[in-house]
Order: sequence, then structure tokens, then C-alpha cells
Amino acid sequence: MLKLYIGNKNYSSWSMRPWVLLTQAGIPFEEVMVRFDSFDAGSAFKAAVNAVNPVGKVPVLVDNGLAVWDTLAIAEYLAERHPDKALWPRDAATRARARSISAEMHSGFGALRSAFPMNIEASLPQVGALALRDKPAVRADLTRITSMWSKLLTQHGGPMLFGDFSVADAFFAPVVMRLKTYALPVPETVAAYMDRVCSLPGVKAWIDAALAEKDFLDFEEPYRLARDEG
Repeated sequence: MLKLYIGNKNYSSWSMRPWVLLTQAGIPFEEVMVRFDSFDAGSAFKAAVNAVNPVGKVPVLVDNGLAVWDTLAIAEYLAERHPDKALWPRDAATRARARSISAEMHSGFGALRSAFPMNIEASLPQVGALALRDKPAVRADLTRITSMWSKLLTQHGGPMLFGDFSVADAFFAPVVMRLKTYALPVPETVAAYMDRVCSLPGVKAWIDAALAEKDFLDFEEPYRLARDEG
């Protein structure tokens, strides 16, 4: 059986992508949780992950001893192994567009990701408002994301970015988490898409597990001194 090595569900946006993809597609796998303690060379996290991935990062997909890391590589490997699941759109032109925006997510939106680390359990609307006020690059990233989603939802008629669920939706699921945590303003069509993403069984299962972790890691918490206990 496939094994997927992941980090804390509350914080690890990179881990969320392949986990949601596998779960939502109904591809069986074994989850191997490697909780963050620190990212120092001598940490338990690094020791565990280095045993399967020379890069020392999660996620890592292991299939009969073959380790595949990097979320795009994992997505492509799964798409090749499971063509029946249509993880990418079947139409060639649409598939190219889906790959393009997934790659854009993979390598871009650095300002938004830096300002808004994923933290599903938290509610940080004031942080979101201040970043939008003070950081033009964050505003530009948000505009690009919302305009992209709006256009794709209009073109393909929803409910997901390319009609049916695909790799692209899995890749942007952590962005949905960020937009919600920091209460960023979005058009109604985008807000409705975000709600649909959160209702997907694979995404909901991840969110529920993230909320149940109740870990507080100070190096993942630039904006809080403790967990919210409301």
C-alpha cells in the first residue's frame, strides 16, 4: 500500500495537497504522521523524514520502496498510476491549463504565503486586514487568485475549478484555509467555491483532524502566544 509521510495537519500546507488528493480520489494509502518538533538537523522530525527523503521534507509518497517527493511530482505519479481517477481533466487543453495554475501555486504567491502561514485552528482577521493594508504584494497575490478562480468557475460552470474535482483544487485547498483563517475579502462566487471545497469529504476530514491536534508550535505561530481556547 502507498504510504504518505506528512507533517502536522494544522500547519503543513504542503502535506495537505497530496493527502486531500488521495483521500478525495478514493486511493487507499497509509498515513505516516511525522509531527513537527523543529526543523533543526538533529530533530526527531528530520531524523524520521531523512530516512525516506534525502531532502528532509514532507510530504513524501512511498510506493514499494520508491520515494516520491515534491507535491507536483506526487500528483503526476498518482495521475499516471490511476488514470481511471481523472486527477487531471481529460481534455488536453483543459489539462494544460490545470497544470499551469497548479504549477503557479507550487512556485508562486510567495507574498501571500509568507504573510499568511496556514493555521487552520486559528482565527486571525486583524492580521489579514493589516497585511492587506500594508503589503501591496499580498494584495496583488489575492487579486490574482480571486480573479483566476472567478474566471475558471465561470468558464467551467463549477462546482470545482475545472468542473469536477482535480489536482488543481487539491493544490489550492491550503489557500482556501488561509483565506478563511485571515478573513480575506473575496467575491461571492469565490466564497461559495471555498465553502464547497471545505465540504469535500477529503478536505473536511483534514480540517477535522487539524482541529483535533491541539498542538501549539511557537515556530509556526508568528501571530499568537498561545492557542485560542474559546
